[in-house]
Amino acid sequence: MTPLKPAPSPVAPAARIGHVHLRVADLDRAIGFYSGVLGFDVMQVFPSGDAAFLGAGGYHHHIGLNVWESRGGTPPPPGHTGLYHTAFLYPTRADLADAVRRVIEAGYRIDGAADHGVSEAVYLRDPDGNGVELYWDRPREQWPVDADGKLAMDNARLDLRDLLATR
Repeated sequence: MTPLKPAPSPVAPAARIGHVHLRVADLDRAIGFYSGVLGFDVMQVFPSGDAAFLGAGGYHHHIGLNVWESRGGTPPPPGHTGLYHTAFLYPTRADLADAVRRVIEAGYRIDGAADHGVSEAVYLRDPDGNGVELYWDRPREQWPVDADGKLAMDNARLDLRDLLATR
């Protein structure tokens, strides 16, 4: 698949986003969501109690949380710039379904669900109003392409009942 416009100096092909670090209003509440609901391990909480690092599979951290400048704060109002969402990639459709079940059982509202052709994604908000995407990627050979071989992503409705039936 060829990008529409190649970068003048391409990044290394193995480059990835390593982690996200979020300002939150209440550290314990945020840990309750990212660990208690989504299942990330708490790797470290600062002795001061104002920051924590969470990871999966023993990794030092995929998520940083802090209240350094935001303790008791409110989410940014709509119409302002900032992080749209953090996306968490699950290895299989069954793993995504498990995560979505846990979110629903914990009482969080699902804001949307989409089949992008390359992936299936579910959208919600964390307790601080930060956008969260939970998704899995289809195998690359299944990604939709147009007649010219260019990526042809979509934004079709995802059947949540079908997803949740996946084991």
